[in-house]
Amino acid sequence: METMTPLAQANLPAATATPMLQTINLKKHFAVDGPTGKAMLRAVDGVSITVPRGETFSLVGESGCGKSTTGKCLVRLTDPTDGRILLEGNDLAALKSEELREMRRRVQCIFQDPFSSMNPRMRVRDIVGEPLRNFGSSRSEIRERVMDLLARVSMRPDAADKYPHEFSGGQRQRIVIARALALSPGLIVCDEPVSALDVSVQAQVINLLMDLQRDLGLTYVFISHDLSVVRHISHRVAVMYLGKIVETGPRKAIFERPAHPYTRALLASVPSARQGERAPVQVLKGEIPSPLNPPSGCSFRTRCPMAQAHCAEETPLARMIAPEQEVACHFA
Repeated sequence: METMTPLAQANLPAATATPMLQTINLKKHFAVDGPTGKAMLRAVDGVSITVPRGETFSLVGESGCGKSTTGKCLVRLTDPTDGRILLEGNDLAALKSEELREMRRRVQCIFQDPFSSMNPRMRVRDIVGEPLRNFGSSRSEIRERVMDLLARVSMRPDAADKYPHEFSGGQRQRIVIARALALSPGLIVCDEPVSALDVSVQAQVINLLMDLQRDLGLTYVFISHDLSVVRHISHRVAVMYLGKIVETGPRKAIFERPAHPYTRALLASVPSARQGERAPVQVLKGEIPSPLNPPSGCSFRTRCPMAQAHCAEETPLARMIAPEQEVACHFA
């Protein structure tokens, strides 16, 4: 079985003054029907992140924590309720029509299910070339670019004339990656891009993404619940719970020195994600609360082994506890 290339062997990109992506107090709320009438679902509730150029920034957490909704806001597939999204210093949340269309060149997506991401009635050459047609490239330019992209993701030239159903899941995801690269984006939002694939194929696709990042200088926002995958591909990691970021830091700090009890519980539930000695950690108890009626104060307190009365009264603010590592917990 092919293994993933350890990120520790890769050179980290140099820091730049302007990050590729930054969100400031990003919110996405939905009005829904609740038990007693209309209620507000705070899917994303004040997320602030900074993603340097050329790095992979991962969002992790349980299902329903808001990480996929955050990803959709980043590419304006859904409009944020409040907050700012800065792409290379430009506020995406304020863009309209033609400005938003031009932004699409710089930001692309890779989704979980490659088959549903493609039109089954289109040949691969048309699927990969569609973004280029939308932006006015000539037929000869599209033909040349499509063949170059297929080669870059290790697909044979004859794949261009086939349909999606003729490929395996891993091959389909390679085609989707080729399409995402068509307009030479700077940022790609990857929403669970390997969770639908077999483990051996996951490793191949992750290695491909890392090779492309190194060769093309790409920046990734990588959304996943699989901590073993996150450990291999990430430079930085943010842990989400009920629409909020509870801990952010470099990959090494998050996996070797987790500070928030939720982060520690997540890692304790995946033995392969932690190496060496581990302190005894109490595994998560209970279910994640409803975002329609979150707990007062610290949203994690109903499941936290460290919770005290103070946790119900005051929401913890993110604070720096180590270089580049922030945690929102009263007792971390």
